[in-house]
Amino acid sequence: MKLALLTDIGQKRSSNQDYVNKYDNKAGITLLLLADGMGGHRAGNIASEMTVTDLGRTWVNTDLTEVDKIRAWLSDVIEQENQKIYDLGQNEDYKGMGTTIEALAIVDQTIVYAHLGDSRISLVRQQNYTLLTNDHSLVNELVKAGQITPEEAANHPQKNIITQSIGQSKPVELEIGMQTLEPGDYLVVNSDGLTNMISEQNIVDVLAQEMDLQNKAKLLVSLANEAGGLDNITVALLHLESEEG
Repeated sequence: MKLALLTDIGQKRSSNQDYVNKYDNKAGITLLLLADGMGGHRAGNIASEMTVTDLGRTWVNTDLTEVDKIRAWLSDVIEQENQKIYDLGQNEDYKGMGTTIEALAIVDQTIVYAHLGDSRISLVRQQNYTLLTNDHSLVNELVKAGQITPEEAANHPQKNIITQSIGQSKPVELEIGMQTLEPGDYLVVNSDGLTNMISEQNIVDVLAQEMDLQNKAKLLVSLANEAGGLDNITVALLHLESEEG
């Protein structure tokens, strides 16, 4: 399994509130974490970095290898972090702070993931793009209710309002799933700064190119910047190489 991580401030923002990192536990299982912070100028930076770092520090001290135990661990630690960020957000300096989170544990060819917010995890298999997560956003709720179309959602004025995040007063409603990868598969984990700027087909086309994984990540970020780069852009790529290389 190959992995590439990249984050970029974009063209319009004065700071990068996205944060991405990976951590290995005592059993050698990798946990990939990507967060897109929100809140005041400093608060978003702090929420995303603190969440990723706290979860990572906790993960490295585990020796978990079983999928069911990892799922339970993700539920527990993400809710604990939600409460911590919420409590911190009661401080005037950090009012309204919060963050999305994508957490993926790589157990052989199986990915156990937890999702909260409007960052995304998608699978690209044989040049077909499948979104694995549901955006926890107001516009997605409206689309699911049939009140607006997906096309209307793309340019909706309330597009940035998310309905689930770390830092909320209520317990989080975490989306937890699993995906078994086949040789040749890619997982794309990204903040909305990527997928608000470029299409699913753009992503598929980049992954089909003959270049190494880190350069594919760089090209995706470049395309998002060329399209306007309205937000911070963060992408993590996982590739299970095919048998022939």
